[in-house]
Amino acid sequence: MIKRCWFFILWIAGSLYADPTLMQISEYPRIFMISKFLSDEECEHMIQVARPHLIASKVVDENHKGEAVDHRRTSRGFFVHNQWNDPIIIGIEKRIAAILCMPRENGEDLHVLHYGMGEEYQPHYDYFNAATPGGSECMRRGGQRIASLIMYLHAPDAGGETIFPRPNILITPRKGDAVLFYNCTPNGIVDPHSLHGGAPVKAGEKWIMTKWIRERAFQ
Repeated sequence: MIKRCWFFILWIAGSLYADPTLMQISEYPRIFMISKFLSDEECEHMIQVARPHLIASKVVDENHKGEAVDHRRTSRGFFVHNQWNDPIIIGIEKRIAAILCMPRENGEDLHVLHYGMGEEYQPHYDYFNAATPGGSECMRRGGQRIASLIMYLHAPDAGGETIFPRPNILITPRKGDAVLFYNCTPNGIVDPHSLHGGAPVKAGEKWIMTKWIRERAFQ
């Protein structure tokens, strides 16, 4: 099956994967660093696309069908909808699909996020809890979120690290780099080791762009 392709490649090849820009830094959960995934031009372009449209970030409301503002997530963001006439966005989307070995249709819209001073996203899971009303509703739109890609568009002067508490990994943002991690194991079971968060920005501002990958085509 297509959705197993990238799982299989990374599970078998591990750190021997041929692309020298991709480096595995954890097995549980599976985390990979991708150096220079985006160019400076692409980073600046995505910030400018999103800047006029930023709104308070929300989380899945597990008790109801919808989303809600949560004090644990204090960023502002914008989902980039229907931008298939933008050659830079088209190029980024194709690159993501290629490196993940997944159809472009399995990805949610690109999500650009801005973190100002003191703003953060406390540790959380990207996968959905199918036992809750909100989680089960989200899964109807393409299944589980099996992988997450975080792309750094602008690094803060201090703070803002991506943290994985259970393997005790801290990743310092660097413009153009990306971190890929899997929310599920190769057999499709949600991985509790994928708990992660964004540390508070201590100086400057942080811009990132996320891409969540579903089991099936995202609706």
